[in-house]
Amino acid sequence: MENNLFHAATLDPLDRRILRVLQRRGDISQADLALEVAASPASCWRRIKALEAADVLLEHVRLVDPYKVGRGLDVVCQVRLKSHEPEVRARFETFIQTQDQVLECLSMSGEWDYLLRVVAGDVREYETFLMRDLLGHPSVGTSASNFALARVKYSTSIPV
Repeated sequence: MENNLFHAATLDPLDRRILRVLQRRGDISQADLALEVAASPASCWRRIKALEAADVLLEHVRLVDPYKVGRGLDVVCQVRLKSHEPEVRARFETFIQTQDQVLECLSMSGEWDYLLRVVAGDVREYETFLMRDLLGHPSVGTSASNFALARVKYSTSIPV
């Protein structure tokens, strides 16, 4: 399967079962995966390698509890740029890639140009990031921040 030819229509039911399990339990052994999806270990291995080659399965990660590492403040920040020129957007996006506290950055349609998900240890730490780094960037015109009161749902699993 070539990367540019692989799409959702080529996923069969076994591929989908494998993806669902791996999204929940990335550290599952090949033997346990085979049992759970009702396939042979060799078949699972071949399918996983094909899904990796097609960039359907991306990097392996372990999720970290933000509270237990001192990053329990979750902020949604909307950003409006001063200009929509390609070089201005490129400078901003390059800057965002260097900011470890920014977990997600989405280019948006509508009133705001970008939506950021930022984690911080406390309000003071976020204020420093906002006032010094984000609003100090020459591409940024304005922003609005919303602080999460509770995490009602959080998932990294894509429905397949």
